[in-house]
Amino acid sequence: MKNLTELLEHEIKDLYSAEKQLIEAIPEMIEAAKNEKLKKKFAKHLKETEDHFNRIQEICKKMEINPGSTKCNAMAGLIEEFQGLLKEKSNPEILDAGLVAAARRIEHYEIAGYDSAFRYAKALKLKSVKKSLKKTLKEELKAEKKLKKLARKKIIKNARD
Repeated sequence: MKNLTELLEHEIKDLYSAEKQLIEAIPEMIEAAKNEKLKKKFAKHLKETEDHFNRIQEICKKMEINPGSTKCNAMAGLIEEFQGLLKEKSNPEILDAGLVAAARRIEHYEIAGYDSAFRYAKALKLKSVKKSLKKTLKEELKAEKKLKKLARKKIIKNARD
């Protein structure tokens, strides 16, 4: 990459792939979760993820970026980790605690990506791109905060021996 515009384009392609992979993976998380509040949180996040993916598609159109076959290997790894958790013989409360941890790791990855892309767009004075990225960043931060609160108040408490 030769400049900040190319770095932003790379980040947008990565986020496109990450969101696309999540849309496919979140239904597995919903099905695996035993706690009803956690199931609802995952279902809500699936809808948000679809919105995030639509925003990234719009950014691609505005910036004339073809995400092509770009694959976010980091997201693939995070998804693989949570899928490995599903293969473990855990009791439901422990599985829920593990799912929350996996979901929070995913959120942290997305937060880092959206924050970086937002800052690049801001530096490049791409106002509409910056605005879209900031909106998604705020939603990701809010989702992580809610997962953390749910984990602290319900999920981890239920998982204690």
